Amino acid sequence: MTYRLYNRPGSGGFVVEAALALAEAPFELVELASRAGTPLEENFREINPWGQLPTLVLPDGSIMTETAAILIHLAACFPEKNLAPLPGTFAHGKFLRWMVFASVNLYEAVLRAGYPERFTTDPEAEAATTAAAVARMGEALAVLEQAIDPGPFLLGDDMSLVDVYIAMLFSVVPGRDRRTAPHRTEERRHREPHCHAHLAATLRRPLAGRWKTIFRIRIWFVFVIPANAGMTRRCR
Repeated sequence: MTYRLYNRPGSGGFVVEAALALAEAPFELVELASRAGTPLEENFREINPWGQLPTLVLPDGSIMTETAAILIHLAACFPEKNLAPLPGTFAHGKFLRWMVFASVNLYEAVLRAGYPERFTTDPEAEAATTAAAVARMGEALAVLEQAIDPGPFLLGDDMSLVDVYIAMLFSVVPGRDRRTAPHRTEERRHREPHCHAHLAATLRRPLAGRWKTIFRIRIWFVFVIPANAGMTRRCR
């Protein structure tokens, strides 16, 4: 039972790769030869008509898109790995709430801030689009600050895939040039102490598979390392 994940350097889809590693699921990683923010080859729409990444081919050959949906599905496929609370529990309702919140509010704001040209047809409005997105992002992070307290994770002591997702998004929040290595200012640490502590707690977890490589290398260096040629790797 093998999955196939289409992704590329710089794409937030690496969190799906992390989820597959945490599930210890065999998967084939197909890294496309282009950088995030640039158009994909037109023939990729034969796989995903929306033309975006990540795209996951399930073992039966069916296609899944949308990061949050993929993470929710993988958690349900591998209940023994404790990637999410059991469906039907109150904790699972909280899991779903924050997974969708992160996708609809935080991830959407990250995209608007990073790619304002996608959200307006007026080039003169791009700066205002970015400013509005950054403000919205701050509002979303303020909500997460309260939700994480007392921590260390959103659901308390147990880490789930929603923590992985939010840690990834927090790491790539704009406010710096995407082409440079991420850095944390003291101002941000003071404003978002629980988010910073949450990221640190996620990175400290003794996680399965290639997690440390996936998270640390992709997050800290993916924005400065040029894209490699297209490649395919089988992962376990």
